[in-house]
Amino acid sequence: MAVILIDAQGLKASRPNRPLFDDISLTLSDGDRIGVVGLNGCGKSTLLRILSGDYSPDSGVVRYGRGARIGMLAQQPVLPRGSVRDAVSEDWRGEAMLDRLGMSGLIDAQTNELSGGQQKRVALAKLLVSEWNALILDEPTNHLDLDAIAYLEEWLANYRGGLVLVTHDRHVLDRVTTKVLEIDRGHAYLHMPANRNAGSGYAAYLAARIEREEQAATAEQRRRNLARTELAWLRRGAPARTTKPKARIAAATELVNRRPEAAARSGEIGLSLGNQRLGSKGVELHGVGFSWPTSKGANDSGGALVLNAFDHELEPGDRLGIVGPNGAGKSTLLDLIAGRLKPTHGHLDIGSTVKIGYYDQLGRELNVNQRVREAVAGDKGQPSIEDNQLMRQFWFDGDTQYAPISTLSGGERRRLQLLLTLIEQPNVLLLDEPTNDLDLDTLRALEDYLDEWPGIVVVVSHDRVFLDRTVIDVLALDGVGGAAVVRGGVAGWLKQRKSAPTEQMSGAQRGKLIATPTIAATELAQKPKSTKSPSTLRRMVAQSETALAKATAELEKITAQMSAAGNDHVKLAKISEELAKAQAKVNAAEETWLALAAEAE
Repeated sequence: MAVILIDAQGLKASRPNRPLFDDISLTLSDGDRIGVVGLNGCGKSTLLRILSGDYSPDSGVVRYGRGARIGMLAQQPVLPRGSVRDAVSEDWRGEAMLDRLGMSGLIDAQTNELSGGQQKRVALAKLLVSEWNALILDEPTNHLDLDAIAYLEEWLANYRGGLVLVTHDRHVLDRVTTKVLEIDRGHAYLHMPANRNAGSGYAAYLAARIEREEQAATAEQRRRNLARTELAWLRRGAPARTTKPKARIAAATELVNRRPEAAARSGEIGLSLGNQRLGSKGVELHGVGFSWPTSKGANDSGGALVLNAFDHELEPGDRLGIVGPNGAGKSTLLDLIAGRLKPTHGHLDIGSTVKIGYYDQLGRELNVNQRVREAVAGDKGQPSIEDNQLMRQFWFDGDTQYAPISTLSGGERRRLQLLLTLIEQPNVLLLDEPTNDLDLDTLRALEDYLDEWPGIVVVVSHDRVFLDRTVIDVLALDGVGGAAVVRGGVAGWLKQRKSAPTEQMSGAQRGKLIATPTIAATELAQKPKSTKSPSTLRRMVAQSETALAKATAELEKITAQMSAAGNDHVKLAKISEELAKAQAKVNAAEETWLALAAEAE
């Protein structure tokens, strides 16, 4: 029999001048793995703090099982002063966990000297080496590299206690959760598969959300049809109306005046703010290398090595992901491209039309003492009509425009930062951990936007789904200065790492392995060279993949229509013609993709 660890009933919470949620009830038993999802600012982190006992709800009650030990990882944890070793534990388990989470090199550092991301990794390590009946984790994958996320995912999948988890990582949600609690416009919906073998909680949430939206649309259409009938009845002349029952008149009036529940957000997020024209020349790195300076001076290149000298060209349309362990220099490389740091070796050659937009993970450009409208207005002092429209496009409506940035949720700050980045209309986008704290709807909108964006995109991310959807190639950093482009995106990089005995190699050997082409690649290199540039070919392959996916989706849609047509021969004949055309499009798209893929090889 399952043991109840947390029982929350009728929870209500709000921010100043802003309700968050009302009447949320949730029971967590051992073995439950509950993911919490919802739009930025809906109260996910607040709910977790209430469940952990850190916050008190406006109303409602939280009860805990007898003797239940509840562990909490906050979005921005606070560590005790002292060394990292002391903060976690001094035995081997603490050191092993710190190593798994990429913090072994800072085990003797002082906690007050760590960055926010490093502090979160230490707090997570401290949590995982202790004994808890239930864990409450707020964005635990933020600031972890892909190896650490894979380890955490496996650890959570094998954890036998109760788990409540807020994360944007769709791969983790799909692998770990058995239930998903969705917060939508102040209401809570609990989604779970029909049985434990019927899929993940995340899959159940997606299916239920689609069904709920379809049912709401159907109900609203039914209400409108009925309202038209009642309205016609009400309008049938004054004499007749005097004999009509007052109760039915009141019911008809209420039906006509009723409106569907307001959308959680007004329309789609307006990311398409335009971009300045990018010429034929993008960003070229010529023998660029970087070492942190020693205490001898800022220009000294004899400090800690981050990047060995390497060459790379970013051309219009390129989509490049940067991957590697924490501390390998991914953010440093973005800082070099953005001009925030100067290389200690080599130089960058940047095209005259290049305008760089940098969406960094630290939010360096945000002044938390400003209000949202002041940040958007900038030097103008007061927002213009266009500024007000942009804020609404980015879902900053009403009171939120006047809210101090310090009161925004982590996801709302990131969305504001994205607005301030795109408002400058860049044609080269540098994205450093862009998925941190963004809700799932905003993430999907950003992925769709980048799919059609004509400029250069360079992404540092630990989110496998986001990388799969947005980049073509990855630049792998090995942590000891090596850098090499890997074909096949993040999946190709992970496959290469999995098949190579990297644990028995030195860092230099790992870098050499990454840079060495496979036998198949060597053989393919002997084929006649394409007249198109590699970046042009990669872009054309990606475009052909998109066209093939759209054509296939259309074919499936028409096939479904044929199944639904039954024995209606007229309808079947028309659908058959459309089906033949759709199949021809799929065939043509497949041929185009195959030809380009062969040329790209």
